[in-house]
Amino acid sequence: MKALWIALANLRRMFRVRTNIFFVFVFPMVLILVLGATFGGSSSPRLGVVTTGSGPLGAALLRQFEQTPHLQVVTVSDPATLLTQVERGNMAAGVIIPPGYDAAVRAGHDAMLRYLARPDQSSQRLGETVRGAVARQAALLGAARFAVAQHAVPSFGAGLSEAARISPAVPAVSVTQTAAGTTLFSRTLGQFDEGAWTELLLFLFLTAMTGSVALIETRRLGLSRRMLATPTSPATVITGETLGRVLISSVQALVIILGSALLFGVNWGQPAGVAAVVIVFALVAAGAGVFVGTLFRNEQQAIGISLLLGLGLGALGGCMVPLEVFTPTPQAWGNDAFAKLVGHGASIAGILPQLGVLAAYAAVLLALAAWRLRRVLSA
Repeated sequence: MKALWIALANLRRMFRVRTNIFFVFVFPMVLILVLGATFGGSSSPRLGVVTTGSGPLGAALLRQFEQTPHLQVVTVSDPATLLTQVERGNMAAGVIIPPGYDAAVRAGHDAMLRYLARPDQSSQRLGETVRGAVARQAALLGAARFAVAQHAVPSFGAGLSEAARISPAVPAVSVTQTAAGTTLFSRTLGQFDEGAWTELLLFLFLTAMTGSVALIETRRLGLSRRMLATPTSPATVITGETLGRVLISSVQALVIILGSALLFGVNWGQPAGVAAVVIVFALVAAGAGVFVGTLFRNEQQAIGISLLLGLGLGALGGCMVPLEVFTPTPQAWGNDAFAKLVGHGASIAGILPQLGVLAAYAAVLLALAAWRLRRVLSA
């Protein structure tokens, strides 16, 4: 019972500092919103197209772009405006169909299309999509010219109309994409899902690590000695301090999980599996936080190391970089567990390996924390 009161005292102390409420509860929700709005989901790139004076064939090419799946086409008035929009990032890329495009093509001359894009991978991929749409129109134009050359039609216009009529009957080449093995994330993953669980793990660990400052403050103010002066054993104090950090992490996790589900529609998967990951990871974070709190004598040293370890391990474990760059940190195993729960609808039985590794981390860190804290209290 005394250990529980010590844990509740730690929770009340955390709530007394108003900045803690922001960084523990509000800031993670803001980051989930920002990450989901910026990187989440499968948004369609915006392609700007200038068709001024390009004639009917230019309009037909514009329709070809508009019929391309997963592409948002925006008509722009002039090349200068399009260049500005691409430079500012308002458009992923742009295509300029030159004036006189229709007349040049019908006369058998070459017509140069301009593609504007920033030098990044997404623009290069979009360029392949644009080339595919242009190639489809080029195939019709080539067929029309061939028909005229073979005297099968009286004019280029008639050949183009005939090619457009019979082109749907030509067998198309289809490409089927399959994944070898099991994909890391499901195609039905929500826009905010991945950002929600990565920020949950990141801030659970950060909060527990920075909580080491409270442990140092407890020792500096002599609260630990006063507790031991009462009929309270060191084991009770150690249990209470550890349980306090687990309690703080549990409350933080509950707010983030419920808040992201209500505000952003995050589907967390099986509740039992989510609860198991949160509890075991909270034990890992509590052990690390208490252990760091026993290594230093002042708050400044502890807060610097806590932030370095919290952010560093979070980055290496998939909270800031793709999980494919897998480093065996507790955050990586937690991310892997949530990827199965949220991304593939796994049950608690499907994440037993991840829970086992996290439990091993928790056992080692809690043992080290208890050993160090007992030595500090007896000194």
